[in-house]
Amino acid sequence: MNHTLSWLHEAVTWLLTPALLALVAACAIALAEAGLALGERLWGLRRLAAMNDVLAVQRVARHRLERADLLARIPPMLGLMATIIPLGPGLAALGQGNPAALASAVTVAFDATVLGLVAGIGGLVVGKLRRRWYEELLEGMEGAE
Repeated sequence: MNHTLSWLHEAVTWLLTPALLALVAACAIALAEAGLALGERLWGLRRLAAMNDVLAVQRVARHRLERADLLARIPPMLGLMATIIPLGPGLAALGQGNPAALASAVTVAFDATVLGLVAGIGGLVVGKLRRRWYEELLEGMEGAE
C-alpha cells in the first residue's frame, strides 16, 4: 500500500510543471484573445455584417465564444491544481522542521492561483463582451431582413 501511495505522490508532483507551463500559456492566450477581440470590435464585426449571412455570423460567433469560455474555465482549475500540488510536500517539510520549504511551496501555490485567475478573468471579460457584440450584430441583421 505504501508503494502505491508513493507512486501516486510522485505522479501528482510531476503534474506541477505542466500545470504551471499551461498557466503561463493561458495568460499569453488571454492577452492574445483580448487583442483579437479589440480588432474584432473595431473591424471584424463590420466585415461580418457586410457578408449579410446570419448563419456564417452564428458559426463564427459560436467558435469565438467557445474559445473564450474555455479560457474562462480551464485556467482557474489549473491554478487550483497548481496551488494544491506543492502544498503537500511543503506541509511534509514543515513536519520535518523545514519551514523554508513550506514558504517556498506556499509562494508557488499563491503564484499559481493568481495566474489561473488572471487568465480566467481575461477569458470571462472577452467572452461577455463578445456575447453582447454578437447578439447586437445578429439582432441588427435579423431586423434588417
